Amino acid sequence: MNFEAIYKSNQHFKSRYIFPERLFHYLRENFAGQIFKIGISYLKQPIYKLSFGTGPVKIIAWSQMHGNESNATLAMIDLLFSLENDTEQKRNLESRIHLDFIFMLNPDGSKKWTRLNAQELDLNRDFHNNHSAELKFLKETIEKGGYHYGLNLHEQRTIFTTDGIHPATLSFLSPSEDQERNITENRKKCMAVISEIFAKLENLIPNQIGRYSDEFYPTSTGDNFMKAGLPTVLFEGGHFENDYLRKETRKYYTIALYYALEAMAELNSGIEGWEDYFKIPENKETHYDIIYRNVKLNTDHECILDIAVQYKEFYESGNDDITFVPYVVAVGDVKNKKGWKEFDCSGKRFVSETKFPKLDEPVRFSIE
Repeated sequence: MNFEAIYKSNQHFKSRYIFPERLFHYLRENFAGQIFKIGISYLKQPIYKLSFGTGPVKIIAWSQMHGNESNATLAMIDLLFSLENDTEQKRNLESRIHLDFIFMLNPDGSKKWTRLNAQELDLNRDFHNNHSAELKFLKETIEKGGYHYGLNLHEQRTIFTTDGIHPATLSFLSPSEDQERNITENRKKCMAVISEIFAKLENLIPNQIGRYSDEFYPTSTGDNFMKAGLPTVLFEGGHFENDYLRKETRKYYTIALYYALEAMAELNSGIEGWEDYFKIPENKETHYDIIYRNVKLNTDHECILDIAVQYKEFYESGNDDITFVPYVVAVGDVKNKKGWKEFDCSGKRFVSETKFPKLDEPVRFSIE
């Protein structure tokens, strides 16, 4: 089935920023019989699990473990909305899988648009310490659920490409279970699923699907769920050129999520085709958001250099969406990197109150 043909963006959620209260209200209004409160955040916000389907293959998925990574939440909302327009396909999927989807595992961080929770902890590095208020609810759900697969849903920065040219709009990973990165049966199960996703999407977004680093992280959630016996596929939604609000990424993230569920239903813990995983190119860290080339500074001696800039994302109360603030991240010779936008400043003036651009501070200069 061509899921792209039935994909529709849910216009109740137009922005990359999701107001937690709006999400909670939407879930209660539209999925009253399918949602369950599994816990509360550090600041006493609810954490909801939605159950979809009655099939034999049991899947657990979670979104916004990092509060400023909303595309997985939007993808699940869009997936449900799209399936409402194709009841035959919806019934088919419901008969093959049972999906428990935990929305917005970190609602406090989501409200502030921060990676960390309100305790300033990274939920994805708290597996053993168990200090965060929220992660225990995910772990308890998985311990009781008897799941065949997990989907650990994240987003990645604009710095990654698949080949030094094309952005890594989607990247996937079959996480390692040990420092040696051995290819275990669980990893093969994940690789088989990812290979199926890649086969369905590579013609839709050619050269824009990557493979995330399989370095083993001893404290991370996905690696430890793998080690404990749950095949856990990592999603990373990334950049699409000229799309910082990630509307195109959202679309392809949703399509990938559908094909992941379909692959899990079809494979049913099988490993057929797992070797094709290695056809996917590894992510490369090659880009900045902006590079100003050949900038002549206002110094006593001639100084010509490059200035690299990355956007930082912030949410300000009262706004409908996030804002992007450019920060200086590198000054000097950055010829080994590219910019999604580049400006040749030869023959132009560097206008600033300071002689040098300051690292890790907002851009306070102009080129005239």
